[in-house]
Amino acid sequence: MFTGKSAVVTGAGSGIGAALAAAMVERGASVVFADIDGDAAHRAALAATGPGDARAEAVDVVDATAVQRLVDGVVDRKGRLDYMFNNAGTAIGGETEELSLDHWNRIIDLNVRGVVHGVVAAYPIMVGQGDGHIVNTASLAGLLPGGLLTSYAMTKHAIVGLSLSLRSEAVAKGVRVTVLCPSAVETPLLDKESVGTFDGRRYVTTDQGVRRPLAPASLAAQALHAVEQNRPILVTPGSVEWHGGWDGCHLGWPSRWASVSLPISARERLPPKAQTLLTVQHGAVG
Repeated sequence: MFTGKSAVVTGAGSGIGAALAAAMVERGASVVFADIDGDAAHRAALAATGPGDARAEAVDVVDATAVQRLVDGVVDRKGRLDYMFNNAGTAIGGETEELSLDHWNRIIDLNVRGVVHGVVAAYPIMVGQGDGHIVNTASLAGLLPGGLLTSYAMTKHAIVGLSLSLRSEAVAKGVRVTVLCPSAVETPLLDKESVGTFDGRRYVTTDQGVRRPLAPASLAAQALHAVEQNRPILVTPGSVEWHGGWDGCHLGWPSRWASVSLPISARERLPPKAQTLLTVQHGAVG
């Protein structure tokens, strides 16, 4: 499915992005590893092995012109763009009253506008082709409340909404959209910026009870399987448990099945007006 296809992965210098890009190369795709840290993107591209090929580019996804130039470059070289992975993102944890307006602006710029810039650059091209797949990285925090991660959860909810809404529209034009909603993944994001005494790694491993964050390569394999299956959403691990209702709730990873229900637009039906109640369960919605 991926052999000979062209792809862009943002945030590909480390973590989830590097794993996704490497997995695509391993499966025969021609991949641009894009990252604001050009040296990290270059190292990740050099480390990728497989029948595909890797190219590194330094790109700040907050710069819409740079993202458009990145996508246009792929089309100029390859004649088309098959996959756009909007993965670049950041996290800021801590008590909400301690977040400054600058904190809010920075996370919105990267986590929301960065994805929007990727969609604006890639989607019209894919519509023109009548084919293509956009994959946006959100989070389990985009489906459930996340106290002490308020700004992060807000941006990831936005990405889930964008992805599922765009999918309902794009199906008529031959374009597919998938959103990834993993729980904790072993990436530099666990040690990103925080305010006050918040410790992201301790929050996940101790307060949330995640003994072993998911390996990026494992997530990448699950993500590409979801892409192959054209799933609207990937939730991993396979189930999530809701503790405490809306007040004082937190995320948990149970030993037995549990579910969360949420309303989203009806799937692949035209017109996409009907609403349905779907259950997040075992890696997919609906």
